[in-house]
Amino acid sequence: MPLTRYQLAGAKTGPVTGPPPPTSSEITSEILGSADKDPMGQHQGGKDGGDKNEQKKVKSEKELEKERKKAEKQRKFDEKKAKTANGPVTTTTSKTKEKKIKQDTEKEAALPKYVEETPSGQKKSAVLKPLDDPYVKAYIPGVVESGWYAWWEKEGYFIPKFGSDNKVSKKGYFVISTPPPNVTGALHMGHALPNALQDTLIRWNRMKGLTTLWLPGCDHAGISTQSVVENMLWRRRKQTRHDLGREKLVDLIWDWKEEYHQKINSVLRRMGGSYDWTREAFTMDKNLSAAVTETFVQLHEEGIIYRANRLVNWCTKLNTALSNLEVDSKDLEGRTLLEVPGYDRKVEFGVLTYFYYEIDGSDERIEVATTRPETMLGDTGIAVNPSDERYKHLIGKNARHPFVNRLLAIVADDYVDPEFGTGAVKMTPAHDPNDFAVGQRTGLEFVNILNDDGTLNYNTGEFEGMKRFDARYKVIDALKAKGLYVKWENNPMKVPLCGKTKDVIEPIMKPQWWMRMRELADAAIKAVKDGDIIIRPETADRDFHRWLGGINDWCLSRQLWWGHQAPAYFIDIKGEPGDDSDGERWVTSKTREAAEEKAKAKFPGKDITLRRDEDVLDTWFSSALWPFSTLGWPNKTHDMETLYPTSVLETGWDILFFWVARMVMLGIKMTGKAPFREVYCHSLVRDSEGRKMSKSLGNVIDPLDVMEGIELPALHKKLEIGNLDPKELATATKFQKSSFPDGIPECGADALRFSLIQYTTGGGDINFDIKVMHGYRRFCNKIYQATKYVLGKLPESYTPSPSTSQPENLSLADRWILHKLTTACAEIDTALINREFSVATSLSYQYWYTHLCDTYIENSKSLIQSGSPEEQESAINTLYTALEAGLRLIHPFMPFLTEELWQRLPRRPDDTTPSITIASYPEHEPTLSDPAAEEAYDLVLGISKSIRSLCAEYNIREAAVVYIQLHTAPAYDTVSSELSSVRSLSGKVFAHAGSSSSSKLEVLSPDAAGKPSGCVAQSVSAAATVFLSVKGHVDLEVEASKAKKRLQQAQEVVKKQKGIIEGIQQRDGVRREVLEGEKKKLEDAVAEVGVLGGLVEQFEVLKVE
Repeated sequence: MPLTRYQLAGAKTGPVTGPPPPTSSEITSEILGSADKDPMGQHQGGKDGGDKNEQKKVKSEKELEKERKKAEKQRKFDEKKAKTANGPVTTTTSKTKEKKIKQDTEKEAALPKYVEETPSGQKKSAVLKPLDDPYVKAYIPGVVESGWYAWWEKEGYFIPKFGSDNKVSKKGYFVISTPPPNVTGALHMGHALPNALQDTLIRWNRMKGLTTLWLPGCDHAGISTQSVVENMLWRRRKQTRHDLGREKLVDLIWDWKEEYHQKINSVLRRMGGSYDWTREAFTMDKNLSAAVTETFVQLHEEGIIYRANRLVNWCTKLNTALSNLEVDSKDLEGRTLLEVPGYDRKVEFGVLTYFYYEIDGSDERIEVATTRPETMLGDTGIAVNPSDERYKHLIGKNARHPFVNRLLAIVADDYVDPEFGTGAVKMTPAHDPNDFAVGQRTGLEFVNILNDDGTLNYNTGEFEGMKRFDARYKVIDALKAKGLYVKWENNPMKVPLCGKTKDVIEPIMKPQWWMRMRELADAAIKAVKDGDIIIRPETADRDFHRWLGGINDWCLSRQLWWGHQAPAYFIDIKGEPGDDSDGERWVTSKTREAAEEKAKAKFPGKDITLRRDEDVLDTWFSSALWPFSTLGWPNKTHDMETLYPTSVLETGWDILFFWVARMVMLGIKMTGKAPFREVYCHSLVRDSEGRKMSKSLGNVIDPLDVMEGIELPALHKKLEIGNLDPKELATATKFQKSSFPDGIPECGADALRFSLIQYTTGGGDINFDIKVMHGYRRFCNKIYQATKYVLGKLPESYTPSPSTSQPENLSLADRWILHKLTTACAEIDTALINREFSVATSLSYQYWYTHLCDTYIENSKSLIQSGSPEEQESAINTLYTALEAGLRLIHPFMPFLTEELWQRLPRRPDDTTPSITIASYPEHEPTLSDPAAEEAYDLVLGISKSIRSLCAEYNIREAAVVYIQLHTAPAYDTVSSELSSVRSLSGKVFAHAGSSSSSKLEVLSPDAAGKPSGCVAQSVSAAATVFLSVKGHVDLEVEASKAKKRLQQAQEVVKKQKGIIEGIQQRDGVRREVLEGEKKKLEDAVAEVGVLGGLVEQFEVLKVE
C-alpha cells in the first residue's frame, strides 16, 4: 500500500474534538479481503492457505459439496487404514493427488482443541512444534499464544530491575499504576483498550532499557459491589443486608471479591499484560487502608475535612448519598413518562403544576407552581422578589398549609425571578438546593418529609407511609378536592438520575463528612500550568481546568457497609445530648484508643463514650491515593523513594473528574509532588453503531470472546445469566443476532490489542467492529507466514552477522528494505513518544505488510532462486535482519506472536537474550539510511505496479508485451540493472519470464526514437512511462475515449497544482521541502499529460490503420 494511506509520525490525527478518522474503504477492503490475494499464503483463520500460485476460482455449491463428500470419504478411508495397518503403509498415489487430498481434508476437518504441552512456567521454545505440524502450519492464535505468559511471569521479566546500587537504570524509569478495575464482574472492551495501550508503553520502555513497573490492582467499588451482592442475596435467599447483618454481609462480599478478582486477573494475563503481580494491590489491602486513615485524619485535623448537615444527592434504591459526579441528568422537553425503580407504572415528569396557597387571616390566595407536587408537603415558606408590586403587601405575612398544621412565611429574596411562573416560589428548604440557600438567608424552617427508602415520613400528615411518586398523584387529587388546583403545563427540565440504578435522585439533608476543595484545586491547576503534569489530548486539558475552576466541596460519606469505614468517633457526653452534625463532638484518629485520648483531652472531666461513624467513605477517596499508596505510602519504602512520581496515568476521559483530578489534588497535598508526569485520556469504546456499551443492549463484549471466539448460542446464554428483564433480554438478543450472526470468530490477543491501538487516534470515541479485528488476525498470519518463509530459506547452520550495520555488496532491494527498516524504527519511536498510537501501528503495518512481505520478500525469491552466490547470501542476511528487527519493532503491540516467532530464529553471536520481552528495541541506524536506494527502488516498484495495473485493466494474463520508457539516464541505469526485480514484482504474467513465459519486457533508453505503437501507456513519474501492447486486444474507439477523459483529468491536476505552488510562493515561512514536494508533483503531472496526449494521438493513428 502507498505511504499516503497512513499518517506520518508527527502529523496531526485530525480534530481532537471530533470522531477518529474512519478507516478508508480501500484499507478496510484490503484488510478484510487479503486472504484471497496474499502472495505469502495468507488464509482465513483455521484454514490452510493452499498453493500460492494456484489460480483462484469461484466454485459452485455443487462443486463444493462434491469436495466435501470426497474429503469425508478419504478421512474415513485413512482412519480404517490406520486401524488395520501392521506395518509401514506404501502408496503409489501421485504427489499432486496426495497434496490435493491433504488440502481438501485440512480445509474441511477441524483440528481438535489444542492442548499446550509445555508445563506451566517452563519455556515453550523447548517444545516448539515443527513448522509442518498441523497446529503450526496455519496461524492459530490459541496455539501461538499458549504457554508463554506463565514463563514470562515465572522468570520475573515484568519485575522492575534495579542496579547494584539499588537505583533505577541510568536511562531512567517508567511506571504506570493501572487504573484499577472494579471487582463487580467481568471485564469488557472498555478495559481491553487501556490494557493494550498501557502494555504497549510498558513493553516499549522495558525494551529501551528503562526500569519499568506496571502495577496491577483492583478497586473495591463500594456502591457497585455492595449493590451487586445485595441483589444476588435477594434473588437467591430473599434476604436484605439487614437480615444478614454488617459483618456477615461484608464476609459475603469478600468471597465475591475473591472470585471475580481472579477472573479479572486471568483475562489481563490472557491479553498479555506485563504486570508485576508481586506488587498487586487492592484498595482495601492493609497498607492502602492505612493510607486512607492517615489522609482522613490529617485533613480533618487541618480543617480540610469537616462535618456538616447539608443537602446531599440521595438514592433511595441504594440508600446512600452520592457525589454530583455520580448523578446523571436526563433532559426532558416537556411532559414525559419515565420508568422509576420500585414503581409498576411510569411516573410523570416535565410538568409544571400550578396551585394556590391561602393567606392566613384573609380570603386572599397566592398562586405558586412546582415540578414536584409531593414536595409541597415540606414547604415552609413562599418567596417573592422584593420589588414585585403584586406581592409587596404580603411580605411578612403567612400562608396556611392545606394538609399539615404549618404556617408558611412569605419572604422577600432577590433570587426570585418575577417573570418566571407566577413570580411566587414555594420554598422546600430541606429538599431543594436553591430553596436551601434562600432558607438559610431568610431563616425558614427546614422540614424533612422523606424516609431513606423514599416513603413519606411523619411530617406529611395523612400522606405518611406513601411512596414519594404515589404521593405526587395523591397530592394533586387532594388539591383538586379543596379547590386549590389551577392547571398544569409542559415544562422543559432536567431530571437527576443515579448513575448506578437510574433511580430519581432526591435532595435530602444529612449530616455528612465533607472536604473543602478550593485550595486543593488551585494547587492542581498550578501544577498543570507549570508543566509538572501534561494532559493529553488538549480537550481533556481544557476540561480539567474548567471543572476545577468551578469545583464544589466533596461529600465523602456513603451509607454503605462495604468500604473504608470513616475513622471518626462521635463523643457522647452523659447528660449533654449532642447533634450528629456538630463537628465539635467528633474526633478522628488511627485507632480507637488514640481517639479516646483525644476525646478526653477535648472534654476533660466529662463522662464520655465513643460511637464510631457507621458510614464508609466514597470509593473515589481511596482511589485518589492510588499512585502513591500502591508504592507503600505513608511508609517510606524503596518503591516510594525511587519510583514516585509515576510516569503516565492512562485512562478514559469519562473519569477525568471522578479520579484523575482528585489524584492530582491529594497527591500534591499528601506527598508534595504531582502523582504522575503525564495524563493520557483515551477514547471510549462504543458498538459498531456508535452507541455506548450497555448490558441491556447486548453490545457489551467480553475480550475473552474476541480472543478465543464464541458461537452465537453461547453469547445468548451469557445474556441469560445476567439480571436483564425480559424486554431488555429481547433487545440484547436481537442486537447479537444482527451483529454476530455467526458468533465471534477467534481473533487472538495480538489482533485484539493491535486493532484497539490502531483505533486510538486521540480524537473521538471508538466504534468497535469485529470484522476489522478479525482482519488484523489475518495481518498476524501475514507475519507468521513471512517468518516461516524466511526460516525455510535460512541454511541449516546459519549464523547471523554480529552487527546490523550495512554490509558491503548489497543489492538495491536489500538497501531499500534496510532503509525502510531504520526509517520505521525512527518514526514508530517518535509516534510512541508523542502518544500517536494509531500512527505507530499504521507504520508497523506498513513496514510489515507493504515493505517486507509484499515487496522485499517477493523480490528476494528471484534473488535466492537465480541470483549469484553473493546476491543469495546478501538476500538471506537481509531477510534475517529485516525480519528479526521487525519482530522486535512490533513486539509492544503483539507480544505473543513475536515471542513465538523470535524464539525460532537463530541468535547473533554473543546474543544470549532469553526472551524478546527484554530484548533491545530497534533504534534508528544511520548507516542503514539510504534515500538514494529508496528513490531508485521506488521507481522499480512504481513501474511494476503500473505493469500490473495495465495488465489487469486490459485483462492480459499471458503473452504480455511491455515497454518501459525511461526519460533520464539514472532511471535507465537503475531499471536496466533491476529487470529481474521488475519481473518478480510485476505479477503472474511475468512470473516465469525468461523461461517458458511468452511475455516480453523491453527497456527503452531516453534517446529511443518515437513511442511504441499499438500500446496504452501509464505514466509512473517524470522519470518513467510504461507501455502495454493492446493492438488486437481492445476496442480502439472505447480506449480512445477513455484516454481523452484521462487527459482532461490530468490537465486539471496540472492546473490545480500550479495554483497550489503559486499560493505557497506567496506565503512566508513555508519550508523549502514542502515547496519542492509540490513542484515534484507538478513535474509528474506534466509528464502524465505528455504521455496521455501522445496516447490519444496514437489511438487516432491506430483507428486509421
